Amino acid sequence: MGLATFKGGIHPYEGKELSENKPVEVLLPKGDLVYPMSQHIGAPAKPLVAVGDHVLAGQKIGEAGGFISANVIASVSGTVKAIEPRRVANGAMVNSIIVQNDGEYKTVEGLGEDRDPSTLSKEEIRNIVKEAGIVGLGGAGFPTHVKLTPKDENAIEYILVNGAECEPYLTSDYRLMIDEPEKLVGGLKVILQLFDNAKGVIGIENNKPEAIKKLTELTKDEPRISVCPLLTKYPQGGERSLIYAITGRKVNSSMLPADAGCIVDNVDTVISIYMAVCKSTPLMRRVVTITGDAVTDPKNFNVKIGTDFSELVEAAGGFKTQPEKIIAGGPMMGMAVFSLNIPVTKTNSALLCMTKDEVAANEPTPCIRCGRCVSVCPSHIIPVMMMDAALRNDCEQFEKINGMECMECGSCTFICPAKRPLTQAFKEMRKTVAANRRKKG
Repeated sequence: MGLATFKGGIHPYEGKELSENKPVEVLLPKGDLVYPMSQHIGAPAKPLVAVGDHVLAGQKIGEAGGFISANVIASVSGTVKAIEPRRVANGAMVNSIIVQNDGEYKTVEGLGEDRDPSTLSKEEIRNIVKEAGIVGLGGAGFPTHVKLTPKDENAIEYILVNGAECEPYLTSDYRLMIDEPEKLVGGLKVILQLFDNAKGVIGIENNKPEAIKKLTELTKDEPRISVCPLLTKYPQGGERSLIYAITGRKVNSSMLPADAGCIVDNVDTVISIYMAVCKSTPLMRRVVTITGDAVTDPKNFNVKIGTDFSELVEAAGGFKTQPEKIIAGGPMMGMAVFSLNIPVTKTNSALLCMTKDEVAANEPTPCIRCGRCVSVCPSHIIPVMMMDAALRNDCEQFEKINGMECMECGSCTFICPAKRPLTQAFKEMRKTVAANRRKKG
């Protein structure tokens, strides 16, 4: 039987050899910590502290601002210096709490205490996850307690752990699977406690044989958990691609994974659930890969959320060559940044520093209608027609040809011989269509 996969996709240069064999290092912050109140999909959190207040590590400093929102937790002890807008990786200015680190790391009472999940009710587990401020750490940032509370919990048949990490250069999830596999399995067992009819499947691309081996061995006596090796192909880790590869079920843009009987969580998210439920530790840290050919010593760091990215680059030896392009995330779905003075947030998994900006060097030329974009599209839509609609700003046509099914994975842009900025155009069109729908609705 062949490896599980999906139709379409591409094989970009992986670049993982730069950092995949570097175990995660704990890096403590030197400067101030910046906590944006919006590190998730949904309403921003509301500050619970004022300038001059002293806070403790593990203290809730931002409270969820609605049903789809998430708490923000202090990762150090110190004094609140300011509450003001600060820039984040996507370029937005976001209201943030700035804490002056006192270097003492004093914690709230009970932080780190062992807790037996088998003694907890489903409601208690969901509430712990909510209080811990856990969101999807794969990049989307959807509040995890909402995901774990579907309309019908009995209809959930699969808990899928996304260990594909198909984005080039990123190795943070791989290192967690190698360094902390017991926490991953422990977190998955906690989630399975919530869903009586579900089985857990850990999907891992076959370019990570050590992780497949380690987790297969660790779960051999777990009747409800299995490991599914996936074909190495981008975007194998996309939610819809992963669901189809493992279960054969299809999900479109109008559906949630729960509508197909699935819940999908990233590796670090599942480990964060374990830490919150079993170790009484809310989400205060994040594992980040600092990599690229401009970095002196690419590494994987365990950092306090709120740490300035400049400190991570310094800890990786700084730049051996001044980079032409710096991307928060990977080359396919990450966002270019123009400053390192931005805080690590819950959804930042990497900083990619490249000596050459290959995109800027490529001038787009007219479409030659070769159809390559169609052949690689994992959503089975027609990028060449979507681009025509985007150039005319024709939202009606864009919707009509299923443009909203675009995953913004970048496969079409990568394969296009004319170097047209397809994904960027589709991202803007999808934003416009969504905004128009909200106005009408």
